[in-house]
Amino acid sequence: MAKVFVDAKEVKAGRFIDARFNLKDKKWGQLEYDKEHIEGAIYWDLERDLSDLSRIEGRHPIPLKEQLQFLFEQSGLRLEDTIYIYDQGAAPFAARAWWMLTYASFPNVYIVNGGYSALKQAGFTVTAKVPTFTPSKISITWNESIYASRADVKNIVDNKKKATLLDARAAERYRGENETIDHIAGHIPTAKNFDWEQLIKGTSLHSNEQLLKKVSKDEEIVVYCGSGVTASPLYAVLAESGYENIRLYVGSYSDWIAHYDVETGENL
Repeated sequence: MAKVFVDAKEVKAGRFIDARFNLKDKKWGQLEYDKEHIEGAIYWDLERDLSDLSRIEGRHPIPLKEQLQFLFEQSGLRLEDTIYIYDQGAAPFAARAWWMLTYASFPNVYIVNGGYSALKQAGFTVTAKVPTFTPSKISITWNESIYASRADVKNIVDNKKKATLLDARAAERYRGENETIDHIAGHIPTAKNFDWEQLIKGTSLHSNEQLLKKVSKDEEIVVYCGSGVTASPLYAVLAESGYENIRLYVGSYSDWIAHYDVETGENL
């Protein structure tokens, strides 16, 4: 079973990445980091660092591989580093950063359950000082087995590829009853639904019986959400739970609807 999440008390020496963000107040995460953060932590912003908003593959398109490698190297990361990522706790942003580092085959990357407040409560030093690191040079082997493209998803919808699509959005958005963001309501055809917020316990994320009943470990699973952000914690919890054949459609629903039709209702 993959180790994805750690409690603050399990955190040892390593690199820290602060991924705090608020989709409704997009300056909040940077401002909180500037106010104070775990000593040695660098800040990665969802829209500046973990997305390329100049691209058109959904609302939060994944940066090009060259952009991600530049981010990792400018952050001074090395493949052998132990890396701890935190956000405000029970949020999707640390999982987004974790997935991208996992995509780049960093072997020792963890999400801190409980987030910033848990680390602070555990006694980690906080500061407003921004650390500096010497840029690194790394050779990345991209793990394409965890990435799903729009074409991959289309093959699943067309029954050319056997896999389960799992929609991480709220049930009413999935069913097409109350779409609050995208201009077309519904979901990708054939998809099942599991609202990622069902994984929240306090300020942590955990698997539960409902998730384990929704999908089995012997099926291939492709998770998606509205823009690839909130599907990340669902992916991470599945990985922690021992699911080995899972991929993330980073473009997600907002990318799909620009090209193909949707369906409404519910697939059990």
